[in-house]
Amino acid sequence: MNLQIIPGGPVQTNGYLLTEPSVGEGVLIDAPDGVWPAVQKQLAKDRCKLVGLWLTHGHWDHTQAAAEVVRQTGSPTVGHRADQNLYEEPAAMAAFMRGVVLEPVKIDDWVEQGQRWEVMGVPVEVRHVPGHSLGNVLFYFASLKAAFVGDALFKGSIGRTDLPGGDFAILERSIREQIYTLPGDTAIYPGHGPATTVAHEMATNPFVTPA
Repeated sequence: MNLQIIPGGPVQTNGYLLTEPSVGEGVLIDAPDGVWPAVQKQLAKDRCKLVGLWLTHGHWDHTQAAAEVVRQTGSPTVGHRADQNLYEEPAAMAAFMRGVVLEPVKIDDWVEQGQRWEVMGVPVEVRHVPGHSLGNVLFYFASLKAAFVGDALFKGSIGRTDLPGGDFAILERSIREQIYTLPGDTAIYPGHGPATTVAHEMATNPFVTPA
C-alpha cells in the first residue's frame, strides 16, 4: 500500500492519501485546502479510484477541500456525529477561521467507537478520541501498524483544548485509553507535523503520561 502525506492550508494540516494499486482503491484521510491536485495526480498514477473521504474531525482546516474532493470523485464521506454541527454549519467556526469561507460537508456514514470494516483489502478500526473536538476519531490499520489520529496527539504534544468542545481531562483519558493501548510500534500520523509512534509518546510526551 502507498501512503502520500499532503500538507495543505494556512496551518499546514496533513492530508493522508492511501492507495492500493492491486485493488484499484484509495482513501483520503482529511482534506486540507489545496489537497485535490496532488490527490488527483497520485490516484491517476496508481490507477486508483477514491472510495472514501474519512474526516478525523470537523475543524475547518481538516475539511476545507472536502466539498471539492467529493465533487471531483463522488466519494462517500465518513465522520463522527458529535461534530455534525461543524460539518453541516461551518459558519459556527467563523471566529477561528480568519475570513476562510467553507462549504458544508455532507457526511454519508456516521462512524462510532469500535466500528470495523475492510477497505483496500485490509481491516480498519475506528476509535473515538474526543477532547480536542467532540467528534475526533482515529482510524487504525492493525495490519499496517498505523493510526491516523487527527488532532488528538502530536509528536511531543497534544491537540489544543481551548476551542469549543475541547476538554483536557477528556483528551487525556482518550489518549490513554484509545491511543496508548495500541501496540507500541504503531506509527502515529497526526493532523499536523511529523509522524511518531505510540511507544515514543508514552515514553516522552510531557502532556499525557501512561496511567
